[in-house]
Amino acid sequence: MQVHVSIGENHRFELREALLVYRDNQGSFITRHDVTARKDAPPTLGPAQPLTVAFIESLMRSLSGSVQAEVLPANILAKADRMVVWWTPAKRRQMFYENSEGRAAALNGRIFPQPPLVWKVSNGELIIRAITENKRPDCSTRLAVAPFWNLSDDGHVCTGTMRRPDSASVAAIPAWERGFYESAFTHANVGRLTRHEGGFDGLWSGLAGKRSRFPLETLIVLPQTLAQFVRGERG
Repeated sequence: MQVHVSIGENHRFELREALLVYRDNQGSFITRHDVTARKDAPPTLGPAQPLTVAFIESLMRSLSGSVQAEVLPANILAKADRMVVWWTPAKRRQMFYENSEGRAAALNGRIFPQPPLVWKVSNGELIIRAITENKRPDCSTRLAVAPFWNLSDDGHVCTGTMRRPDSASVAAIPAWERGFYESAFTHANVGRLTRHEGGFDGLWSGLAGKRSRFPLETLIVLPQTLAQFVRGERG
């Protein structure tokens, strides 16, 4: 029996190798087998062979396709095929609020000083943390809660109707930032977002329209470091 897969008119794939996955309650392992096609009979598997790094790298290249190299600007902190991490220094941005209870309605459309931020896009999700110094963080820099509505306690952005790119490329970074700030901040997902004595409302009400810097001392510092953030660890 001949075993093959045809895709369109230009590609013809034949069964040459097979991977078998063995599992139990403790974990799993994988073996690789050569496949021998037989005429008028099912194909047979050869003896189990250990996986090699070269085979895995070859498989990953064939699955992901050709990834174009990118020149990384200075704001990039980490980059992988489906992940990019970058930082933005303190700046002023317009913010939009839309809340059914009318909270923060007076802040809608105003321009506010922003803290320096660390952004991460991974598998289509946006995660944001703040930092307490207006300089490029290193792997040991401790991060802080980004004091915004629409964020969960681990920094994930509730994107809702936010317009977001499909890519984690360097070129898509401006679109991710624009999508975040142009969407409406609608609700608080966690209890405490700031150390400001007036809470969230007092913080942003006091900053509306101001040209002063964001009060970094009001940020809630976390045990999580930048290295842990990149790896997806809570800290």
